[in-house]
Amino acid sequence: MTGSRTILGGGITIDLDAIVRNWKALDTVSGKALTGAVLKADAYGTGAKVVGQALYKAGARFFFVATPDEGVALRKALPQAFIFVLDGLVPRTARDYAAHGLMPVLASMSQLTEWLDFCLNQGKAEPAALHFDTGFNRVGFRMNEAEMVKRELEQSGFEPQMIMSHFACADQPTHEMTRKQNGLFQGVLNLFPDVPASLANSAGLMASKDYHYHMVRPGISMYGGRAINGRPNPMAGVISMHVPILQIKDARIGETVGYGAAYRLRRDSRLAIMALGYADGFFRSLSGIGGQIGGRVAINGRTVPVLGRVSMDMSVIDITDVEGLVQPGDLVEVLGPTIGIDDVADAARTIGYEILTTLNGRFPRGYVNVPDGVSLD
Repeated sequence: MTGSRTILGGGITIDLDAIVRNWKALDTVSGKALTGAVLKADAYGTGAKVVGQALYKAGARFFFVATPDEGVALRKALPQAFIFVLDGLVPRTARDYAAHGLMPVLASMSQLTEWLDFCLNQGKAEPAALHFDTGFNRVGFRMNEAEMVKRELEQSGFEPQMIMSHFACADQPTHEMTRKQNGLFQGVLNLFPDVPASLANSAGLMASKDYHYHMVRPGISMYGGRAINGRPNPMAGVISMHVPILQIKDARIGETVGYGAAYRLRRDSRLAIMALGYADGFFRSLSGIGGQIGGRVAINGRTVPVLGRVSMDMSVIDITDVEGLVQPGDLVEVLGPTIGIDDVADAARTIGYEILTTLNGRFPRGYVNVPDGVSLD
């Protein structure tokens, strides 16, 4: 493992081999479609530069980031990769995209006009993709703009690298919205029959080969998260997080725990205070208060509950039923083989995406199973 350690120990560990294995499994499922990789939000909190290098070595060539700044940073690590910027074209920055070899996913008539004007002035057709909004109501050309986009492209002679859209409900496999969006997307593609197409995120990739088209864009599934609700998650876990115990104490039935005296002990208990709070991304919604079931962590392979409110720097857990010696300095599993990211997400009433992109805080991040040639600098 690489990466610094705190004095007390603990930290976050990313298994690069697990990420690569997940990507290869998804690449197999995608069949003839190309398999890209979504590295936005610092590769969902796992480190875009390092993960990008590992995936490139495994055969990935197409990468998706959210912002141009993310693209610039990734370009330094992957000089030969194809990098799409999902946020589109930031006004008056076309020259910067081109300078770093970034392909904006153009999403409005103003973006398209600016990009075409830039290409005309340069005397060179810089590559870009087009995003059509098939019902999400985020970024993207409206469906009634498709004919206008086609005319603009025909007049300029510009050929986009790809036509894209994004599912709103693919994580709910029976949702009618997914079929509706796919139908609208096919209608757009009829106007651009020779342009490669991409629609499927992780859930779309797993749901049906009908959504694969020319390229799929997995994100959460590469990082071990659940992509489709109500189905077993086949992906390998890639992240573990351990934090130290600061103190252990015995407390009596009827005593309260944490801010607001919101949890009252129902038995004599042995409590451990761990060095983890909401400043580290351990959500306050993981508090165990009143009759509410809060988050759980693991010690010696046994899950134990959070008691009381999660505070900024510390949280209290009940270790009364843990067998064996537990003492200050021992590490608590917050994420790992016993506690998955979706276990934490379910307890916090959120999604695994938010857990991955938030659980960093003050703890160092290290890597295991680093492929040869991948730089950690």
